[in-house]
Amino acid sequence: MRRKKTIIPFAYDLGQDDLKRERSKARELRDSQWWKRRLAKGACHYCGRSTLPKELTMDHIVPVSRGGKSTKGNVVPCCKECNNAKKQLLPMEWEQYLKKFDPTYS
Repeated sequence: MRRKKTIIPFAYDLGQDDLKRERSKARELRDSQWWKRRLAKGACHYCGRSTLPKELTMDHIVPVSRGGKSTKGNVVPCCKECNNAKKQLLPMEWEQYLKKFDPTYS
């Protein structure tokens, strides 16, 4: 008798090589002028607060663990508070999370 495979939405089973490759790409992006200009703006992508550039972190909008890539279109500077709160949420899940605390959030 075969067991049905449980499918978890937006979950990826990434191998160590895949994770290593994405981390390497993220390091390259962090060293780029493009990223340094993004940091120089000094604003968190999610909450918009002014933050010192050295205190901003790189966040993957779609987390690597859920199939996201380390590309310019998928990384944003954000404050540590937002990055820690977002964890591995997708953009739609993050918005739902924020709405729990601020019903006027749109």
